[in-house]
Amino acid sequence: MKKNIIVATLVAAGAMGSVSAFAADGQINFTGEIIDSACEVVNNVSSPLNVSMGKIAKTAFSGKGSTAAATKFTLQLNNCPATLTGATVKFDGTTVAGDNSVLALTSGGATGVGIQLSDSSSVLALNTASASYPLQSTGTNNLDFVARYVATAATVTAGAANAVASFTINYN
Repeated sequence: MKKNIIVATLVAAGAMGSVSAFAADGQINFTGEIIDSACEVVNNVSSPLNVSMGKIAKTAFSGKGSTAAATKFTLQLNNCPATLTGATVKFDGTTVAGDNSVLALTSGGATGVGIQLSDSSSVLALNTASASYPLQSTGTNNLDFVARYVATAATVTAGAANAVASFTINYN
């Protein structure tokens, strides 16, 4: 009998605690569409794009926020369905603490620096859509971007300056 009372008390307490979790201050509606087919991504997971940033002297950075070594890179899409007229790109990866527009370097190398990605209009925050690129169903669609080092601290130290980003193509 005592066990039943204890179990009933725990169940009631759990139910009361979960009631407050359902209180809401607003609502978000998520919309989207799953399409039959997409463009062929040339730079996919099995054939990643390697962007050489070069060897840059630490003296190229004049302080926090200064940049160096802008390097163009291009993602390519082929065989796009005629129903797809445009695409944006979302990059993601590990960010520098406090700045979602700077990709953190992998450990064991340079410090005080990260990598910024830009499209034709501005610096891209990670997990945010780029500008829209028009798509053609025939030929290769080039989606051009720029990567550059950016100082994240007053002092930059020498070492390997590598980073990894993933990307997702969103069609419009």
